[in-house]
Amino acid sequence: MKNFDRAALSAVLGEGIDAMRLDVSPTQQDKLMNYLALMFKWNAVYNLTSLRDPMQMVTHHLLDSLAAVPAFAAAQNVLDVGSGGGLPGIVLAIVRPDMKVSMIDTVHKKTAFLTQVKAELGLANVTVYTARVEQLQVSDKFDVITSRAFADLSDFVNWSSHLLADGGRYIALKGVAPKDEQERLPEEWKVDKVEPLDVPRLGAERHLVFIERST
Repeated sequence: MKNFDRAALSAVLGEGIDAMRLDVSPTQQDKLMNYLALMFKWNAVYNLTSLRDPMQMVTHHLLDSLAAVPAFAAAQNVLDVGSGGGLPGIVLAIVRPDMKVSMIDTVHKKTAFLTQVKAELGLANVTVYTARVEQLQVSDKFDVITSRAFADLSDFVNWSSHLLADGGRYIALKGVAPKDEQERLPEEWKVDKVEPLDVPRLGAERHLVFIERST
C-alpha cells in the first residue's frame, strides 16, 4: 500500500497501541497520525526515511518507537541524538507532553522538518538543534539520552556524555542486541540491562540497551 489511507493506517496504529497496553489518548493518536502524514509528504522531497510504504512507516517507525515509551516513565528531560525524522523524539514528545524532549541532527533538512512538525502539532515541549552532538552545550543537562540506530554504543556515549546529568542514563534503541558494541564501551560506563521489545507486526528483533556510569 503506497497511498496514504488514513483510516487503515490509524486502525493498525490503534491495534498496536492496544496490544502493547500503552496509555495513548485519542488526541495523541491523532497527533501521531498527523506526524506520519507530514513524514510521508516531506519524505518525497527530503528523503527522511528509506521507507516509502506508509503502512511500513506505522510498524517500523511509530510502533517501533512507541514500544520504547515505558522505559522513559521516570524521564523528565530527554535528548534524542541523530534524531533524523524524529524517531523516537517526536513520538515521545506526543505521548509524554509533560516531558521535555530535545532533538539534535547535523542535517539541516531533517531539523527543518522537525521544526515544522513542532509548529504544526503544537509541541511546546520540543527543542530542535542543528549541530554535532559533541559540540552541543546546554545549561540544563539531560536525565536520559537516547538514540535509535544512531551509532556504535561507544561513539554514542563518547560524543554525548558531557550532556548527561549526574545519575542520568542512556537508553539506546537497537535491532539485534549488540554484544560486541557493549564490550567496546569505555570502562567508566556499563550496560545496566538489555531489554527485548515486542513490536506488533514488525517481525524483527528490537532491544533497548540501558547504559549507566560504572563509577
